[in-house]
Amino acid sequence: MEPKQDNDLTKKQKEYLFPCVTTYYEQPLVIERGEGMYVFDDSGRRYLDCFGGVLTVSVGHANPKVNAAITEQINKITHTSTLYINRPQVQLAEKLAQITPGRLQKSFFTNSGTEADETALILARLYTGRQEIIALRHAYSGRSAMMMSVAGHAAWRHGGTQAPGIVHLAAPYCYRCPFKLTYPSCELQCAKDVEELIQTCTDGKIAAFIAEPILGVGGYITPPKEYFKEVTSIIRRYGGIFIADEVQTGWGRTGDKWFGIEHWEVEPDIMTFAKGLANGTPIGATIATPEVADAYPSLTFSTFGGNPVTCAAALATISVIEEQELPRNARVVGDYLREQLEALKDAYPDVIGDVRGMGLMQAIECVGENKTPDPKVVLKVFEETKKHGVLIGKGGLYGNVIRIAPPLIATKDNIDELVAALNAAFAAVQR
Repeated sequence: MEPKQDNDLTKKQKEYLFPCVTTYYEQPLVIERGEGMYVFDDSGRRYLDCFGGVLTVSVGHANPKVNAAITEQINKITHTSTLYINRPQVQLAEKLAQITPGRLQKSFFTNSGTEADETALILARLYTGRQEIIALRHAYSGRSAMMMSVAGHAAWRHGGTQAPGIVHLAAPYCYRCPFKLTYPSCELQCAKDVEELIQTCTDGKIAAFIAEPILGVGGYITPPKEYFKEVTSIIRRYGGIFIADEVQTGWGRTGDKWFGIEHWEVEPDIMTFAKGLANGTPIGATIATPEVADAYPSLTFSTFGGNPVTCAAALATISVIEEQELPRNARVVGDYLREQLEALKDAYPDVIGDVRGMGLMQAIECVGENKTPDPKVVLKVFEETKKHGVLIGKGGLYGNVIRIAPPLIATKDNIDELVAALNAAFAAVQR
């Protein structure tokens, strides 16, 4: 039975918020509280959260250690601005330098992934003295004018005032290869094509290549293991630097490693992150090698960037990830999840076309005949899994991809609960 909805609150949502503030489900949920892997609606019904606030609640809802760090800092001071030194900001910057790959060392803090990515692009242009940015089709990196220009989805590009100097490379989307080839016989045509892109669609002088290690909003498009080595070698040959957008893939999400790009054995010149860094407290960060970071002029400012409360939350979140070995858990539980999803694919071949991802970042692409994207299946699965007390996410250019990304504390029992709901949902859809 569906829980009773707060119709008055739903009405006020439509009356007082922009219509772009969309919600999931035919009858939107009102979430009142969370605890660990679960959230509770306004009628008290419990749901297993397998989307984690869009890959943001990394160590569980209302995590006691993170909450305690927030409370302690609030009782000291909540805001100073970056015109003064605050201890949590410096401590967080030092910690990021210790755990990020390669020579990344100096950080700039903001409030969101959008700001972190925009800071990275400005920094790349300042450092190289060049303007041309290469992004990926199917990518998403934020909602500012510049970052909407980076987006590789028409649905996420608004206003008609896109920023110049950005061109898009074909994504490493093996299931829907834009070159109609098959890996590995394709010889990584999607990566090698960047050279012709540079020669035909830019002035030949590249500032940077920005890419998510796994394309999040794009539907967890996961590249071949050699992809980043190939594409970044060409980018660097033309004088560009590499920006790894770890907003969704960071903090152990992909399993065993702190950051997704570490699986591909490529060292970024700049890295950005947000979301799971502070377990839901708004934060963004851009880290760069010393020589790149030092190219930024002395005057820039983020009023709330480096806020002591958010930095304290981030430090506590990282501490929990370390203490509980959550990158390893993401790999172990993620492998188990992948096995179960592959079994679902075998059981429902008419509606599940592809399963992909890494760690606790896994996707199901729903299709009809001849691999035709079928977003209607996703909507039906959403309603069915909700009935079974499980919340999931969706994405992809065509809206036909189910995205699964529970908090990193997920257990195999949680996965069993999730898969049971998915199995019941696909069975209902296929009937």
